[in-house]
Amino acid sequence: MQQIIQNLRNGETRILAMPMPECGRTMVLIKTHCTLISAGTERMLVEFSKGGLIAKAKAQPEKVKQVLDKIKTDGLMPTLETVFKRLDEPMPLGYCNVGEVIEVGARVSDFKIGDRVASNGPHAEIVCVSKNLCAKVPATVSDEQAAFTVLGSIGLQGVRLAQPALGEKFVVVGAGLVGLVVVQLLRASGCEVLAIDVNEQRLEMAKSYGAKACNSGSGDPVAVAGPWTQGMGVDGVIITASAKTDEIVHQAAEMCRKRGRIILIGVVGLNLRRSDFYEKELTFQVSCSYGPGRYDDAYEQKGQDYPIGFVRWTEQRNFQAVLGAMAGGQLNVSSLITDRFPLVEAAAAYEKISNDPSALGIILEYPESVDKTRTISYVPNKSKPAGKCVAAMIGAGNFAKMTMGPALAKTNTRLKYVSARTNAAGASHLAKKYEFEKATTDLDQIWKDPEVNTVFITTSHNAHAGLVCASLEAGKHTFVEKPLCLTPEELKKIILTYRSLITDNGSQITKKTTPLLMVGFNRRFSPHVRKIKELLSSRGEPLAMHFACNAGIIPPNVWVHDPEVGGGRIVGEACHFIDLLSYIAGSRIVSVSAAQMGKGVAIQEDKMAIVLSFKDGSIGTVNYFGNGSKSYPKETLEVYSEGRILRLDNFRKLEGFGFKGFRKFKTRAMDKGHHAEFQSFVDRVAEGGQPLISMDEMINVTLAGFAAVTSACESRMINLSKEYEGLISAD
Repeated sequence: MQQIIQNLRNGETRILAMPMPECGRTMVLIKTHCTLISAGTERMLVEFSKGGLIAKAKAQPEKVKQVLDKIKTDGLMPTLETVFKRLDEPMPLGYCNVGEVIEVGARVSDFKIGDRVASNGPHAEIVCVSKNLCAKVPATVSDEQAAFTVLGSIGLQGVRLAQPALGEKFVVVGAGLVGLVVVQLLRASGCEVLAIDVNEQRLEMAKSYGAKACNSGSGDPVAVAGPWTQGMGVDGVIITASAKTDEIVHQAAEMCRKRGRIILIGVVGLNLRRSDFYEKELTFQVSCSYGPGRYDDAYEQKGQDYPIGFVRWTEQRNFQAVLGAMAGGQLNVSSLITDRFPLVEAAAAYEKISNDPSALGIILEYPESVDKTRTISYVPNKSKPAGKCVAAMIGAGNFAKMTMGPALAKTNTRLKYVSARTNAAGASHLAKKYEFEKATTDLDQIWKDPEVNTVFITTSHNAHAGLVCASLEAGKHTFVEKPLCLTPEELKKIILTYRSLITDNGSQITKKTTPLLMVGFNRRFSPHVRKIKELLSSRGEPLAMHFACNAGIIPPNVWVHDPEVGGGRIVGEACHFIDLLSYIAGSRIVSVSAAQMGKGVAIQEDKMAIVLSFKDGSIGTVNYFGNGSKSYPKETLEVYSEGRILRLDNFRKLEGFGFKGFRKFKTRAMDKGHHAEFQSFVDRVAEGGQPLISMDEMINVTLAGFAAVTSACESRMINLSKEYEGLISAD
C-alpha cells in the first residue's frame, strides 16, 4: 500500500510503499476512498519541517530548554545525535479519512466488512483505526463530504464548549476550513455570526452561510463588533486562526460583553492580559481536538466508551453528529472543496496549500486497486559482510529507532526483517534506514522463515511474554528488551517454554540445542561497570551499594503507568538497576523491602526506595524517583567495599576513592553498554556457548521487581524463595 510521509528533518513530502497494517482486537481496517488535507494543521507541519534547525528551535522554545538540559547531563554529541534521530522520524500526514471496512478486530461489533466509514486515519490506501474513532457514513452523504467529518468535529467541539444559545452573537476569528464549519454550526444553533479574516474570498463564503464579515487587514474588528451589538459586546468569540501574535486574544476580550466566552481552537500567542479578563470576568477555554476521549488510551486504543449518561458527546458521537448535520443539510461542506488531486500527485497538493491563498478544501482521491501485501522487500547495501546471525527485529517504537536499530546496524548481523504489526510507517522507515531486507506486519512470516535464527523484541511491555514464548517455540535465539514479562504467571509460562526446549542430556546449552534467551540488561555491559567488576574482583567482604535514578516525570496517562500495558515503571525500568546491583555483587537477591511515596501525588509507585539483600551478604538500595529535574544527572551509583568507594556518574565518569593505582575512568560520551550488549549477543549466537545472562539471573531479577511493588504496596519484606515458592520450583 501507499502512504504519505513527511520528513521533519529535511521537509520532504513523499509517497512511500509500506506493508498493510494488522487489524488489532479493537481496531478496524479501512480501504481508503478519499481523504481531506487539513489546510491549517498540515500546512503548519510541512512548513515547520522545511525550516532549518534555527527556525525549528524558534518554533519550539520549550524543546530547546530540554535539549540544553540534556547536553548538561549527557554531553553535546549524544544529545545532537538524539535530536537528529528524532527529526529523521517519518511523520504520517492526515487525519480526515473516508473508506470501506475490509476487516474488523475480535472485539469490534459495531462495524462489519463493507461498511462505509469516516475516521481519523492518515493519508494512506489502507488505515488501521480504533473502533471509537470511526463513524458510519449515511447513504445520503458522499465520500467527499464525509471526508470533512473529523475536521468538522474539531469545530463542533469548540462550539459545544462555547454553549451557544438561540439569539446570541458570536465572532469567529479565522475563516479557514474549521472557521467556516464553525460559522455554519453557530448559524444552525440560531446565532448571529461575525466572521473575521484577511482573505476576502473566504469572507465571501462566510457571508454565503449567513454571517457578517470583517476584513481585519483593512478594518478594526473591535470597532465593527461594537455597533453590531449596539455597544453591549458579543456573547462569545471562537478563535480558529493560526498566528504567533497574542493580539487576537486581546481583541477577542475587547469584543466580548461582561462574562463572555472565548474558545480557542486554533494556535495563537497566549500572553494573556489580566485586565482583559478581570474587568469583564471573561471565560477562556482551549478546545481539545475532536472532543472527550482525545488522548485517552483507554478510549482511543482499548475501545472503552464513556457512558452516554455521563459524557454525552465523545469523539465518536461528535463524528456522528457532524455526519448527521451533513445529511440534514445544516452543514454544507461541498462548497468548501476547491481542488482534487489523485494520491500520486500529493506533493503538488501540498505545494498548493502552501502557496495558493485560494486553496481551501483539497481532496485526495485514491485508486480502486490496492496492494494488500503485509511484507515489503528492500535492496540493502551488500558491502558489509553478514555473519551467522540472521535477525528479525519486532517493534518500531522509540527504543528500536533510537537504540536497537542503530546498534544492530553496527554489528555483522544480517538484518532480514523489521516488524511492527500496526506501525507500518515506522517499520518501513527503519528497514530503509538500517538496511533491513524486509518490512513486515506479519509475524508468522518471521516464525516460519528457516533463515531467521534470531529475534530481537522491542514492543510494548505487555507483548513481551507472548512474543518470547512464540520466538522460542519457533527455535529462534531471542533477545527481549526489558522487562522480560509483567506478571508471575507470564514468567512461569516463559520458564516452562524455555525448559521444555532443553535437551535431556544435561545442562550444556549451545546453539545446536536450545535457543539463547536474553533480557536487555545493558548496563552490565557498560565499560564503566566492567571496570567496577575488575576493581572489586579481589574483594573478601560483601558490598554495600546505592543506585539513584532521577527517572524524570512521566504524566499519569502515559502507557508505561498502565499495569496491563506497561506494568508500571518499577517492573518496566527499575529492573535495570536491580540487575546491575546483582551483577556487581555477583550474587542472587534473597529478599526485598520497599517503600513508595504516600498519598498526595498522582503516581506513587515511581517514587520508590528499594532495599535488596543478597545471598553473599551484600546489600543494595535502588532509589527510583520520578519527581526530579531533567537538569540533574539521571543515574548515579556508589559502591562501598573494604574502606574503598567507587562512584559512577551517569555512565560518563567513574571515580575511585581509596583504591591503589586507580582514581578515575572516563568515556567521551555516556556509555550504558548498549553497543557492547548487542555485539556480545550476536557473537554468542554465531559462536555458541552459555547464555550471556543465565536464566536463573533473569528469573531472580524479574521476581525482585515484582517483589518491590508488592512490598511497597503491602508494607512488608518479601523473601523471594517463600513468596514465589511455586514459581521458583518450576525452575
